[in-house]
Amino acid sequence: MTQPRFTRRTLLRGLGVSLALPLWDSLPASVAAAGPVAAPPRRSAFIFVPNGVNLSDWTPQTEGFGFRLPYILEPLANVQEDVLVLSGLTHDKGRANGDGPGDHARSASVFLTGAQPRKTSGANIRSGISVDQVAAQAIGKATRFASLELGCERGRGAGNCDSGYSCAYSSNISWAGESSPMGKETNPRSVFDRMFADRNAKPTDQAVVRGRALKQSILDFIAEDARNLQTKLAANDNRKLDEYLTGVREIEQRIQRAERTHADTSGDLTYQGPAGTPRDYGEHIRLMCDMMVLAFQTDTTRVATFMFADAGSNRSYRDIGVSDGHHELSHHRGEAEKLRKIRDINRFHVTQLAYLLEKLRATPEGDRSLLDNCMICYGSALSDGNRHNNEDLPILLAGRGGGTIDPGRHVRFERETPMCNLFMSMLDRIGAPTDFIGDSTGRLPGLQI
Repeated sequence: MTQPRFTRRTLLRGLGVSLALPLWDSLPASVAAAGPVAAPPRRSAFIFVPNGVNLSDWTPQTEGFGFRLPYILEPLANVQEDVLVLSGLTHDKGRANGDGPGDHARSASVFLTGAQPRKTSGANIRSGISVDQVAAQAIGKATRFASLELGCERGRGAGNCDSGYSCAYSSNISWAGESSPMGKETNPRSVFDRMFADRNAKPTDQAVVRGRALKQSILDFIAEDARNLQTKLAANDNRKLDEYLTGVREIEQRIQRAERTHADTSGDLTYQGPAGTPRDYGEHIRLMCDMMVLAFQTDTTRVATFMFADAGSNRSYRDIGVSDGHHELSHHRGEAEKLRKIRDINRFHVTQLAYLLEKLRATPEGDRSLLDNCMICYGSALSDGNRHNNEDLPILLAGRGGGTIDPGRHVRFERETPMCNLFMSMLDRIGAPTDFIGDSTGRLPGLQI
């Protein structure tokens, strides 16, 4: 009798569906005897927020461990020990450097590239390869997707979006090459289907799954395979499998609810989401965060980017009592009321980040958590939206990089330290070292004590 195939990374298959599963704690004796189990892989994600922040309510007053979280960062209280606050980093190529206005478009383009974008609204765009794509090109062959690009605003790929800069700059942070932005996915259903579609299935089978998406769960398609697997797992892994499948179903149900209730965003004409996205912006972000967690947990990818909003986004935040447009508020001219509203928007974004980090930390992986094996870089390439300055950027780095980072601190670097030096250090840790990226001058010290 042929023994069933069982590996540390397992797929459940059904009609048109392929569901990757997490790393198992236990293995059958025949598999375990084959040799030592490799350490969990390291992952990296890069999250962009637009229009800078209210720095006075962002920056901790003290350095090192035990710093008090300022107002904007207070939502991180449960994961403070897993977060580095990095002050003093700069993106010089986000500055005009003779190119005139267009700071918002430059801020997105430079965020992960460190390269000066060519000022054009035509087809002759030029930026630089981004850090996520450097990593993807080096390690992407080990996973189903070399990288995952997510967002909440579709943006535009052409035309003039900011003082002569193409919309391609404002709408993308991931660049596979100087003239090749990586389009982001903004619809949770599309991401879900992409992650769980069986690439080897017949087109007719894939069509059946898509056609039943609102009426039938993806878990129904792989139920038999799941039952067979349960007979081969230890009790702890059976519990882990059940928790994982329950989590997948919960995400699927939230997507289905969004598809049933989709409409415009309560009269907010500054933002129109793609059909099927939640009307609630926070829920939209959280669903995309859930996709990232699933992708990392199942080793579907090890590299991801996420634009909470496009550069210069003028969406309003009525759910937190801010009806003004974000971009308009960022030109605050020092007005206390506008600064208060900006900090509330900043805090809202950090609240969504906290959701992601807490979910990663609650996901076990080996003798650590998934967050322990991640590096999550969060921030903006503008400091103050009113000044449009690119030094002393608001940057966080969460996770422990597989034990190579000591978080829980506020670290201040010398002014004008290139942010690309941080990227160099992250690339080393994920197994994709390079000689330079953007305007890097070396590695960033101080990430590990």
